[in-house]
Amino acid sequence: MSDTFTFNLLATDGRARRGEITMPRGTVRTPAFMPVGTAGTVKAMYLDQVRELGSDIILGNVYHLMLRPGAERVARLGGLHEFARWPYPILTDSGGFQVMSLADLRKLDETGVTFRSHVDGSVHSLTPERSIEIQDLLDSDIQMQLDECIRLPAERAEVERAMEMSLRWAERCKIAFGDQPGKAMFGIVQGGTEEDLRVRSAEALAAMDLKGYAVGGLAVGEPQAEMLRILDATLPALPAGKPRYLMGVGTPDDILKSVARGIDMFDCVMPTRAGRHGLAFTRMGRINLKNARHAEDPRPLDPESTCPATRDYSRAYLHHLVRTDEALAGMLLTWNNLHYYQWLMAGIRGAIEHGRFDDFFAETQAGWARGDVAPM
Repeated sequence: MSDTFTFNLLATDGRARRGEITMPRGTVRTPAFMPVGTAGTVKAMYLDQVRELGSDIILGNVYHLMLRPGAERVARLGGLHEFARWPYPILTDSGGFQVMSLADLRKLDETGVTFRSHVDGSVHSLTPERSIEIQDLLDSDIQMQLDECIRLPAERAEVERAMEMSLRWAERCKIAFGDQPGKAMFGIVQGGTEEDLRVRSAEALAAMDLKGYAVGGLAVGEPQAEMLRILDATLPALPAGKPRYLMGVGTPDDILKSVARGIDMFDCVMPTRAGRHGLAFTRMGRINLKNARHAEDPRPLDPESTCPATRDYSRAYLHHLVRTDEALAGMLLTWNNLHYYQWLMAGIRGAIEHGRFDDFFAETQAGWARGDVAPM
């Protein structure tokens, strides 16, 4: 393994990119999907399972980990990798998105954010410097700048104010991060759905010569077409030789269409959250195991899958587990969903390598369109 942080583009197919991020703790094959380990765990999964499914990297959450068990405690216990028994790369977000969701519990100014914990009402301060300090204490491999993420739609003046402050916070985070050869700090492009503001943000961050760049503030309620329009406008302003991360996205369809525009990294709670609520992602599209039509269906979700959760349990049994609110329902469906997401990413990578991404895109969408055919 490299003792530095590097990104190598191995192949392109149109705007789709196949690459590798190399760090001391491992290599991340891109395009990559990062399962969300909010509080040091990917919900309903053993991390050994997450690795076996093909995950090279997981995501941890600054906001939740700073509240419980506390970053200093994690540091005393050897860092997040040791604490969670995940010796591979970890990306930590900055806490900015969670702070946005706490609008009624926070006060924001140039210094940073003061907020009340949703857990116990205690008061906390999160500045750009403190966000990086927490990520250092967690010992994460990729650290995100603190930014101000705002809900859309919003007035242009408000979007521009938040974007400009996020740029100033990026400068402060860069200084706080310093020189850490085996790690990276990513900047976050903001600007709402205003194309010119997005380009200004991307160009200013590119001038900071960071090791990677994220597009934030999307997938917060705007239509998919708006998200894709912003990606089309933003990505040409980012350096081609550095990784591009679309934060909080998304559905398999979002991922396919974003890869087609040049995105390299994704994270989203959707596969784990959906699994806990009875929804399975498959080659045939989404299957809602709550529906009564599955009550006597002996078929597995997908007999051709290599995942035991997908291949070895009947839909009738999964339906029973979901309807009786058994913990095993969330475990099996999360296992299925994360397997499907990693299967999709592996297929995307292989297609780009062989110059057939457009064919893979069409074949995948055709499978979803055919849907799940019920037995006669």
